[in-house]
Parts: sequence; structure tokens; C-alpha cells
Amino acid sequence: MESLTSIINIDYFIRIAIAVIFGFCIGLERELTNKYAGLRTHILVCLGACVFTIISIYGFPTFAPGDNVNPMQATGIRDTGRVAAQIVTGIGFIGAGTVLRNGPIVLGLTTAATLWLAASIGMACGAGMFDIAFAGTCLAVLTLVIVRIFERKVFPNSIKRTRRIRISLICTPEEVDIVQDFLLNKYKNLIELTKRPQEGEPSSVKLACVVDLSVQKSIKDLYKTFQKQDGIISVSIREFNEV
Repeated sequence: MESLTSIINIDYFIRIAIAVIFGFCIGLERELTNKYAGLRTHILVCLGACVFTIISIYGFPTFAPGDNVNPMQATGIRDTGRVAAQIVTGIGFIGAGTVLRNGPIVLGLTTAATLWLAASIGMACGAGMFDIAFAGTCLAVLTLVIVRIFERKVFPNSIKRTRRIRISLICTPEEVDIVQDFLLNKYKNLIELTKRPQEGEPSSVKLACVVDLSVQKSIKDLYKTFQKQDGIISVSIREFNEV
């Protein structure tokens, strides 16, 4: 009976295990920032790319003329990059699924790029190029973390860090001017502010404004802010997307 080591190639298992570890490192950063493609996606992409690369290199051997083998087993000229080359384009379909358009804003491009990078790291592991895979993983994590901090410090008002909100308030006629002054004082970057009587409700006035707020400002906090203000009957808040 053959020994276990003669059946299982330990080198392949090492390459696969390292690919999983590196995929975990990149996916962890995406998971901690609440991205749709997180740990599992990046691990599987890195693992899949590694397995495909191993298969591409070792799974389709060829035989030289004169070898004592069945001619039906010969595969012709060996091209170790044929399967691996398709990973580069194939991973684009997964990356495209993480890209979302929200009005004029496009989201998910960074996550799509990390998936593409995870595939390259998996390919490097499959080819046994652990030094390149390690360097790529470290640089990817450092780029995602350090550049994000840099952007927050240097570009705090970047459009990528804001979202456009439409706030609609139903107020009492006696307090509408006070609420309007409250909006003007609280939001210095008001884009639009309208005031008109509520249709069919002469005892109320509708105030509506559009403002750009930080993406870190939650809708729940906005509701709490207006609930504390006197004269407001109802509040409606939604993201406003211009075509």
C-alpha cells in the first residue's frame, strides 16, 4: 500500500494554505470596513486562483515523442499559462458584481480591485512565488489602511466622503421660521431650501432642504436631532440622487 505522502503532494497543500492565509489578510480589512465582499469572498478568490494555477502548471503534462505511453494520453505542446491566463479576465466578472452605482457616485471599485489583487496573490502562491505573494499582501493591506487615513486627514471634504440628503419637515406655522433658522444655522452648505403650505393641511407648513453630509453621519442620528426641535410635526429623510 502506498504511503500517504506518496499520494498527497505536501507542496501543493502548503501553497493552498498560504493562499488562504493571504486571502484572509486582505479580506479581513474589507470585512472590518463593512464591504460586501469580505473574508469569505477574498479567501475563496485567492484559493481558487491558487488551485487553478497549480492545475495549469502540473495538471496537463505532455510527453516527448518515443515515450512509452498511450498516445491518447499525450496532450501535445505544454502551455503552463493557458489556464492561469484566464484568471486575469475571469475574475473581472466577480469584481463587476461588487461595483454599484448610486446616482452620480460609483461604489465598490476598491473592493473589486482587491478581489483582482487577491487572485494575483493566489496565482503567485500556486506558482510557488511566496515572496511576491507576501509582498503583495503586505502592500495591499498597508495601502488600504494607511491611504484611507491619509485621505481622511488631507481630503476631509472629498465628494467620495459625502452623500446628498433630502430632508422634508412638516412644521406648525407658528414655529416654521424658527425651524428654518435652525436649518440655516446647522447646515452651512445647504444646496436647496423650500417652504410652502402643506396641501390640504392649512395648519402645517412643509420645509424641504438638500444638504451634503459625511457618509459617517447616520440617518438615525439625523432623526434624533430633529426630534429634539420644537415645532416639527414629522420628519422624512432620504438619500437624494441627481441623474
